[in-house]
Amino acid sequence: ANVDKCSVPAIRVVDIETSESSEVDGDAADAVQKILNKVTNDPIAILLDTSIQGSKDGGGTGVTFDWSISEKLQNHGLPVIIAGGLKPNNVKDAVGSVRPWGIDVSSGVEERPGKKDHGSVEAFVRGAREAAVEASKGF
Repeated sequence: ANVDKCSVPAIRVVDIETSESSEVDGDAADAVQKILNKVTNDPIAILLDTSIQGSKDGGGTGVTFDWSISEKLQNHGLPVIIAGGLKPNNVKDAVGSVRPWGIDVSSGVEERPGKKDHGSVEAFVRGAREAAVEASKGF
């Protein structure tokens, strides 16, 4: 998306290809460099999501990627939104360790496909908020 052409802020989605065991194809530094080579100045943020090698489905994998990729991209001045495999039991770690610009969740708080579990949503938000408060103390 080009902000000049559409006149609205754009978030760029970048798939981080992994195996089903959360192993990134190549190392984090290579992944970061590939992303930096492709990204223009247009996006206000980059949403990093997991894609599984050999799968044509996007999103909803339930698999995390190497979050150090997010941290390295942020060190280059790119605001990052983490998606992919986030759940109430790991969102604190993601937010606390990476301090992303944002987080994204869908299937990680579902009771079944398409049906959100209210308790999981509440636990996810509570965990994210607690981690954000703790992370902000370091600034």
